[in-house]
Amino acid sequence: MDHLRSRPHAQVLIIGGGINGVGTFRDLALQGIDVVLVERGDYCQGASGASSHMIHGGIRYLENGEFRLVQESVVERNGLLAIAPHYVKPLKTTIPIFSTTSGILSAPLRFLTHKRGKHVERGAFLIKAGLTLYDSFSRNGGSVPRHQFIGRTKALAELPALNPGIKYAATYYDASVHNPERLTLDVLQDGQKAGANGTGGAGNSLARATNYVSATAVTDDGVELTDQLTGDTFTFTADVIVNTTGAWVDQTNAAMGAATRYMGGTKGSHIVLDHPELLAACNGREIFFEHTDGRIVLIYPMGDRVLVGTTDVDADMSEIPVCTPAEVDYFFELIGHVFPAITLDREDIVYSFAGVRPLPRHDETQPGFVSRDYRIERSDRTIAGKAVPTLSLVGGKWTTFRALSEHMANDVLAILAKPRQVSTAKLPIGGGAGFPRSDADIEQWIRTHATGTIDATRVAVLLTRYGTRAMDVIAYLQAGDDHVFSSTRELSSREVAFMAEHEQIGHLIDVLIRRTSLAFRGLVSTELMTETAEALGASLGWDAARCAAEIHHAHGILARFHGVQAESLIA
Repeated sequence: MDHLRSRPHAQVLIIGGGINGVGTFRDLALQGIDVVLVERGDYCQGASGASSHMIHGGIRYLENGEFRLVQESVVERNGLLAIAPHYVKPLKTTIPIFSTTSGILSAPLRFLTHKRGKHVERGAFLIKAGLTLYDSFSRNGGSVPRHQFIGRTKALAELPALNPGIKYAATYYDASVHNPERLTLDVLQDGQKAGANGTGGAGNSLARATNYVSATAVTDDGVELTDQLTGDTFTFTADVIVNTTGAWVDQTNAAMGAATRYMGGTKGSHIVLDHPELLAACNGREIFFEHTDGRIVLIYPMGDRVLVGTTDVDADMSEIPVCTPAEVDYFFELIGHVFPAITLDREDIVYSFAGVRPLPRHDETQPGFVSRDYRIERSDRTIAGKAVPTLSLVGGKWTTFRALSEHMANDVLAILAKPRQVSTAKLPIGGGAGFPRSDADIEQWIRTHATGTIDATRVAVLLTRYGTRAMDVIAYLQAGDDHVFSSTRELSSREVAFMAEHEQIGHLIDVLIRRTSLAFRGLVSTELMTETAEALGASLGWDAARCAAEIHHAHGILARFHGVQAESLIA
């Protein structure tokens, strides 16, 4: 914040710290552009942190005729497997199929009109055709195996808990991202590091970013920025403004004095289950299928938990999205459709979340058929007596963030009449640089970096959390007095201090949800909150009252938006 106030101008101001805004920030910083990013909450707090945790080519987009998007998505999926191997992993995916020829006649109508009409199940013929076409997009540079089709007997041998009414099962590979929040942070820090190389002195980095700052208005002097932690306001100017606030693009433009109607987001919800039987039923793979209402849904293991999603309903932008009881009923129903012998209870849910997809306005088009592609809208407005181009991102998805960011950066570079200096296509992201590729290499890395004070189990956690940037964390831990928490051996007092110093912590909840996966996995306890708040307080100067307020705030966030009630927090 001091850096922004001391030099309240940049060539580019990016508003929105989801993955697309952060990706654009990184790309521009690598080109030597003086760029600033502000985010009204925490990084990756909105839709980017509420995804299905998939990096996928978008097989279902074939039905919409979005071949360009599928091609780009497959290329970017393969690219992320190479440049972000610490967070992006291959995902074996199985589709249970209940009919052979169903849907052949209705599919062309859906393709041409994008209206579903009366639901007709997609049968084996259609799915086989789709997967064959999907494989064709991976021919150049493909890094995952091609699909396989098997009959009922073999499918039930591989996945015995599947509905015995299936006729076939198709298996193919995509990818997953188990730590989207930390990948976003890695992308951000790459940009900050690149910008620091062009510094003109302390506080004059050519890439500055801060969370908990919102663009609240446009005045005669520039864009009014408001510090969400203190309430302080100050004015900032830029030659170009980039609006990457996702589903809130129109609201952000309105705050800056421009009326736009670009967006029509839909809400998607998910639940996370601690259910060993369901975990075993998945047998290490995602189950990706069409539910009885035609909605494409998924069940897949993430560590020792199972993620289930997602819904797709028009969003009320006046409310913060939450997973509703009706959506939970829907998830239990879809699990029962695929694994009918498995019994579920609401007590099995350890976490839930919802987000609003940044989709374009779609009027009569059904949510499931709204394009997942993106476009960039330009409008010029007078700010502080100067015509300032504003680029608004409409759409976008996790898988294509790097290519989208490159596209947005190219548009900005054209406006500034600056050349591109470097491509990000093959540039490793953060802790993905030098990341060990095989299980044996991972074990060797852990053994090499384990010391007398930091054992192999702790190093493994750090490698999973930070990638090869864990080396910096380990050095930091060894440089002072560190105490592993009593509530969890996955966190320590000095690691929290590292986060406070290097990762822009605004609230306790940032650590629980976005700097670690502890909340996602249902491992937050009152004791953990207390230990973490005290460690943050020691680094950030919080007194006892502030620590208590942060614990109360974290309880409220977990209860209201993630279905974690105080009485369900583990002791």
